[in-house]
Amino acid sequence: MLNHKDLKIFEALYKEHFVFFSLTSFNIVKDKDVANDIVQDFFIYLWEKEELNFTVSFKAYGSKAIKNLSLQYLEKHKTISLQTKKIVLPKSEEQNIFENIEENKKPQIQTLVEKIPQARREIFISHVVEGLSYAEIAEDQNISINTVKTQMKRAYASLRESQKTSHLNLILYFIWLIK
Repeated sequence: MLNHKDLKIFEALYKEHFVFFSLTSFNIVKDKDVANDIVQDFFIYLWEKEELNFTVSFKAYGSKAIKNLSLQYLEKHKTISLQTKKIVLPKSEEQNIFENIEENKKPQIQTLVEKIPQARREIFISHVVEGLSYAEIAEDQNISINTVKTQMKRAYASLRESQKTSHLNLILYFIWLIK
């Protein structure tokens, strides 16, 4: 049982898991603001709940809950994929300026990713850029899912070693934007 009414414990959980849960939700709903709202609603629900009992880790519990909430959101709002319908939306000036700023960051990001060993980099790019699941990567490369997981962990670790945490967050944010 978690004494979640202790603000410090709850705040630590929020800070530790918010970005991961937001990315999890974003992979489903494809909207940053909606993903953030879903994660915030999840934490509000936890705060208001009288008692919390987890049979698995908080991260596993939260990931499953966020996935379910994201799928419920899609079902409720009957979201239509713009990619499927080939609809091109006009970009606002603000979006164009933001994209130009991000274009300047691409060489830095590419340099960091190129420092990852070749086989590991292929797995990393397959998952992060191409959006393949660990199972799909394992099948394509004829390796186990655990090998894919290990290589992804090592890829992220080498990125952390290569640059400061703020630059890693920039990379993750950039990858999040291009998906």
